[in-house]
Amino acid sequence: MKTLIENMRNGVDEAGIRRAGELLRQGGLVAFPTETVYGLGADALDAEAAAKIYRAKGRPSDNPLIVHIADWDAIGRIAADIPTEAKRLADAFWPGPLTMILKKSEVVPFATTGGLETVAVRLPDHEVARALIRAGGGYVAAPSANTSGRPSPTKAEHVAQDLDGVIDMIIDGGDVEIGIESTIVDLTEGRPTILRPGYISREMLAGVLGRVEVDRALFAEDEHLRPKAPGMRYRHYAPRAQLFIVEGAQQRVRETINARAAENAEKGRCTGVIGTDESQDYYANALVKSIGSRTDESSIARHLYSILREFDESEVSVIYSESFDTPQMGQAIMNRLIKAAGHQIISV
Repeated sequence: MKTLIENMRNGVDEAGIRRAGELLRQGGLVAFPTETVYGLGADALDAEAAAKIYRAKGRPSDNPLIVHIADWDAIGRIAADIPTEAKRLADAFWPGPLTMILKKSEVVPFATTGGLETVAVRLPDHEVARALIRAGGGYVAAPSANTSGRPSPTKAEHVAQDLDGVIDMIIDGGDVEIGIESTIVDLTEGRPTILRPGYISREMLAGVLGRVEVDRALFAEDEHLRPKAPGMRYRHYAPRAQLFIVEGAQQRVRETINARAAENAEKGRCTGVIGTDESQDYYANALVKSIGSRTDESSIARHLYSILREFDESEVSVIYSESFDTPQMGQAIMNRLIKAAGHQIISV
């Protein structure tokens, strides 16, 4: 299969959107930019089209997909019950990086929901994404546009690395703005519960709804958990090299990473280090990459997946990362890092 590339770095190209929309209506797969990461889109109401996503990504079939819509009114067709909390959250955060779990209607196939009676819904804050959704029929199922388990794509080049020749089209919208996936909140079981952290924090949600819970399995490694939302069970975002997170006082973290890098160097092994603008010069005997500044957590989130992919192009056999306890997105950033590391954490 030849994968078409549509350049929309300067905004919506109407002719290109029509071509992409027709591909979706015919059951094809189109990767497209959002404000969070690139998504791999298919017609959410077509079971076979949704199944193509799982095959293209190598994704477990019980891992649900998010249905992307372009207008609030579209939610009524795919949700069987819309609680008042959903409208309040939509008024506050849509379009934006928030996904809501609702009871699904009969028109949504189980191939899209991973066999669940619930549906994940999001209205993205990206004009190209919304134009594509409208052109494709109004309901686009879209997980991240990468091979399952790999770091999520934050630019079209990342999508091509994983899926060129596998999908019908990639819409190149340039680098994404946020760089980590949307916050997911479950509205189906009483008190609103965060199933995946993201740019929109618990405090922001609580400011609209009052008390908001965090799912107990968020940072757990539970092989018996049936995922209700993307990323709850399976290893995600992983580089090819083994990744460890080192947490503790910053000086001790640096000393520990340097000691391990020195040991590896003596054995002829190359070490990778994920540091920050403030710490990168403290490391030796390693390939060091700065994820951004600790004073700018948005830069840390935006660069995380790109740095993990950059290490895949190097000869490193092991990567050590600092931990990032930032005010708004710290939980989301650490959730992705812990998943990428397979829960391998070194506390010092």
